[in-house]
Amino acid sequence: MSKTAAAVLAFLGLILFSIPMSAQFNGLLPGGNVYGGVSYGQLTDVINKQSYRGWNASFEDLPFTRFPRLGLVIDGSGFYRSNGLRQYNLVGGPRVSANIGKIRPFVHAMAGVRHVRSTDTFVYNPLVIDVGGGLDYKLFFKNFSWRVQGDYMHTHYANATQNDYRASTGIVWRF
Repeated sequence: MSKTAAAVLAFLGLILFSIPMSAQFNGLLPGGNVYGGVSYGQLTDVINKQSYRGWNASFEDLPFTRFPRLGLVIDGSGFYRSNGLRQYNLVGGPRVSANIGKIRPFVHAMAGVRHVRSTDTFVYNPLVIDVGGGLDYKLFFKNFSWRVQGDYMHTHYANATQNDYRASTGIVWRF
């Protein structure tokens, strides 16, 4: 057998075997999404309820092939006021979703840490519990959606309970 014939057979063999392998490999690739957007919050800095504006970002992985509607989420947000008060949240937990045409509603329950800091070096880091939901609307761009999300965030600090609300909207890249 000549070298040319061996090269052609090797090439054809790779092409023929790569088609069934790509079908099997599709299940191994992770699925999920990345979100980034703007956020508005009615938040409490220990006892005073104030309005904040900021950002919200999250990463969702759908690691369970047997449960395609269940995902794991890491969510981060930052809120700011003109008086120098800053608030950051980092939470994680499960998210359940469903695909209904172009709309993907979801609910989640997460827990994590809140970091509040002011210009006069006042800092506190309570535990935060975040329960909320929203929906993604698939855009005409491939793999992109628009998200509207609402959350209730609960903390307890300095013998006071803080019940906060957050509304966010932004772009989602699905992979």
